[in-house]
Amino acid sequence: MEGPATAGSSLTGLPAAVARWEQLITRARLQRLDPDQFGVFSKILLVKHPLPPGLIAELLLRPTADNNVALDPRAPLYLTHLIKQRRVDTASVLKALYKYSTIHTKIHPQPEDQPSKERDASAPRRKKLQRWTSSYSSEAILFWRLAQTVNQGIGIKSGRDVVETSRMLVRWMALFTEAATIFSQDAFGSMHSLNASKLEMERSRESFIMFLNAFSAHPTVPKTFQIPAAKGIRKQLSQSLEAFLPSIMQVNPSIASQLDMFRAQSLATHDSTEKKDPAVSDMNSYMDNVMGLESFQVPEVPIANTRAGLYVYLSAALVGRPMIDDAALFTYLHNRYRGDVQQAAVQLILASFDVLANAVFRNEGAKAGHLLKSFVVNKVPLVLVSLAQSSPLYTFNPEICITEALGQVDTNIFPTFSGMFDMSSNTGSSFQDSVRQDFCFACQLHGLLSQTAIENLLGDITYQTLPDEGRYVKDILVQSCLQDSDRTQKLIGELDNMNGNVGAAAQAVVEVIGSLCRNTETMALKQLCGQLASKPLSLDIMLLFSPAQKILHPLRELIDHWGGYDEEQGEYQPVYEEFGSVLLLLMAFVYRYNLSPADLGVRSPDSFVGKLIGGGHAVRLLSDLSPQEHSHLNGWIQGLFAEGGLGDELMASCPPQDFYLLMPVLFGQISVALSAGFLNEETLKSGLEYLVEVFLLPSLVPAILYLSNQLWAEGPEGQRSIIKILQLLIRPNSISNEASAMFQSVLNIVAKPLEHALRSYQRSDPKSQEVEPLLRAIKENLTVSRRTGGADHAELESWTTTHGNHTPGSHPNATALPGGLAATNRPPQAQHPDGGISAAVRHTVQSLVNWVQQAPLGGNTTPTAYTHRQTLAALKLLGARQLLTVLLDELKTLTESGQGSVAYDVVCSLVCAPDVTNDTSLASSDTPNDGTAGGAGAFAAAPPPPVQRRLTLREVLKHEADDWKRIQKQDPVMAETVVRLYRQVEGQMEMPQTAVAGLLGQQDMVSGLGLWGGLG
Repeated sequence: MEGPATAGSSLTGLPAAVARWEQLITRARLQRLDPDQFGVFSKILLVKHPLPPGLIAELLLRPTADNNVALDPRAPLYLTHLIKQRRVDTASVLKALYKYSTIHTKIHPQPEDQPSKERDASAPRRKKLQRWTSSYSSEAILFWRLAQTVNQGIGIKSGRDVVETSRMLVRWMALFTEAATIFSQDAFGSMHSLNASKLEMERSRESFIMFLNAFSAHPTVPKTFQIPAAKGIRKQLSQSLEAFLPSIMQVNPSIASQLDMFRAQSLATHDSTEKKDPAVSDMNSYMDNVMGLESFQVPEVPIANTRAGLYVYLSAALVGRPMIDDAALFTYLHNRYRGDVQQAAVQLILASFDVLANAVFRNEGAKAGHLLKSFVVNKVPLVLVSLAQSSPLYTFNPEICITEALGQVDTNIFPTFSGMFDMSSNTGSSFQDSVRQDFCFACQLHGLLSQTAIENLLGDITYQTLPDEGRYVKDILVQSCLQDSDRTQKLIGELDNMNGNVGAAAQAVVEVIGSLCRNTETMALKQLCGQLASKPLSLDIMLLFSPAQKILHPLRELIDHWGGYDEEQGEYQPVYEEFGSVLLLLMAFVYRYNLSPADLGVRSPDSFVGKLIGGGHAVRLLSDLSPQEHSHLNGWIQGLFAEGGLGDELMASCPPQDFYLLMPVLFGQISVALSAGFLNEETLKSGLEYLVEVFLLPSLVPAILYLSNQLWAEGPEGQRSIIKILQLLIRPNSISNEASAMFQSVLNIVAKPLEHALRSYQRSDPKSQEVEPLLRAIKENLTVSRRTGGADHAELESWTTTHGNHTPGSHPNATALPGGLAATNRPPQAQHPDGGISAAVRHTVQSLVNWVQQAPLGGNTTPTAYTHRQTLAALKLLGARQLLTVLLDELKTLTESGQGSVAYDVVCSLVCAPDVTNDTSLASSDTPNDGTAGGAGAFAAAPPPPVQRRLTLREVLKHEADDWKRIQKQDPVMAETVVRLYRQVEGQMEMPQTAVAGLLGQQDMVSGLGLWGGLG
């Protein structure tokens, strides 16, 4: 908790603080304030007028003078933000909910609620506590949201949270138990007023049960109850559960049994132990502390390094934004193959070709496969060079490794030179046909293969040769580019090549852009950024060879600290052009890979990039604008739609940052004016033509994103106005050649969200003829709009509906993993243990295991179909805890059937695989602090704000391994499975400093000396 309780301890300012908070909450409700904006305002208000968490929760959840019927629907959204910010805790929400719950009025009517005949006239009249008339639905929503925050690791952070939440759980269980008793007594309808409330109360109780289950499954809970000081509340909770469970046994027997197990294992066991001899208890406590996880002896299971393991790992690293971090990859290879670089090289080559072959068979297309092809041809040879230059324990002959690996690559998919002309082996795709040949020549370029070896491998004398320019060296390229800007543009054009030189070219481009950003050479940057923004596939390639922060942080620093106009500035349009081109490249990265402000290293609430990316396309009210923003808005409306047109005076007074942040308000006003008839079509058309000029074109990104969002929210009249605006923006009548290329870059960024909005509008108005032309206009842009690792609708539907039947290898009677790994608050298809995405994941694990077992040893084989999008979708739908339960259950089953050697490697790879949707490396990376970007040095020195991330499979596995004793009491075989898998995972993820440092050191050396072609 970030100090609200202590800050609010001064009573002198408490009434004033309460008044300020009441004012904020009232205004937020009346203006339907966006939850994100409420979070910003509340954070500011808490600094000036701090309040304790309990008081904040009560102000949000109590009835008001003008509303005592039901809670405002926005209140749960506001509370969720406050919980995530640690401004309000779970116990405070439960307490406020309890205080004003409608259930009290049904089972304990206050004196004022009683009939006058029953009320004692002599009794003093107490002030009536106003409660909600109907709080059941609000309680159900809030219990559900609280369960989500607990599952995400936000709602419970410490032992204090456990104790305080437990106190409120005791009171809530007593309330629900008493209510159930009252309702059950109304068998003859004597209390008709209760009948209407019974069903609503039961819905509220169902959500409460989900929250209670999530609370019991949190790893901090059992650890807290082991502390002697928690004895009292532990006993109360145990007794309350014992009284509460009978009332829900018929309603939800599955969760009731899990809660009963929690009571027996985590609550009651401690009470029974305390009754034993104190000396015995002390000895047991001592032995528990001495005998840790390391002391658990697990029977050995031989675990193979299968072809499927590295296949899964590389698929995960390349499914979205490329996450081929050299240190992480070298660590994984070194640990997995225990320093045997010869075996590591063979398996790396095989897995790389397998990933590309999988894309071919899944018909993912040339654009999706471009990154995978470049990885095979341009990246893998560089990794092999690093392995060759390391000091291995084993001998390493790259020629033998490459020959052995290519002998196991399917020639039907990756033909030899002569096989490329064999029509009978055509796979229906051609982008991968030359990969075998391109890979061999890239290896020759880096000294890994001889010409004779290539002829033997390809079986023919080929006509392909090495690049005329020879092997590139990054440092030489950087110097050449800094002296000649045209050289950099040429290198950007070469990023699509498949010749082995792309790595050095990509790294040189990144170095040059970083240097230009630090030196604020914006004119040179304009050309490079515009060229790169128009080539989304080249962004993928750059991230294969350089960390994302190495290019994103300099761009963000430059934009955030963009200097003002020169005193003798003659024209302002060039400034807008340069700013817009740099910003367009940054937006191309951000939206293609779904990056957040935290991923970009934003550390200040005043950051322009943070404001634009975090909410630059959200609704803004006119009342929220400052006087200066009002002036700028009026100026742009006059400039675009009045006869005078745009002039230097307007751009001189309005910096480009302010203009971009005004786009939602500007287009909101345009839409309203068009709907109201104040703006005719001809005037609209002439005004929007300005925005397809080069100097303003990038502003269409926040504009179209805003219009796409509003297309979901507006009524029919507003939707028609938005469609009319989009017609003029997406299909302009005239546009220059220079602007046309930039316009396609804009469409690449906005295509996906725009398509979703247009499809939704089309479903609501099937007769509309305006949508199809717009969809056709962005059809080509859709294929390059996003690379996030997210599954599309068709994939999700197939995973959640086609695996409903019980599949081999999964037990219909399998019990949940002891320790509380249970699904809560999940979609029915996702949660069912034998159906939905759980069954799809089981099926995938089985397919990978079967592929390895059925493949001929050292023979030519085709990989089984796999996409890591399924694993990411399962993580999102099920959560890491439930997904781990599914994996462990399947692993246990496969081990019992004699397939454990392969199954452990497959499941281990799934746990170790990088998660592009939950990556901490960007936010945790240090921004270079050189102090050259307009005073950015001092700004960059501030510590980054903490970023909340979801629990990973590895983290959840560690929690379970730490609780192996508890699992062992329930299921000894599962305890062994958990610990064995945990040790395997940690063994593959541990950073061996000496070996990996040696590999990375070799990489730096070859980069500096140019021995192996600019590897660094």
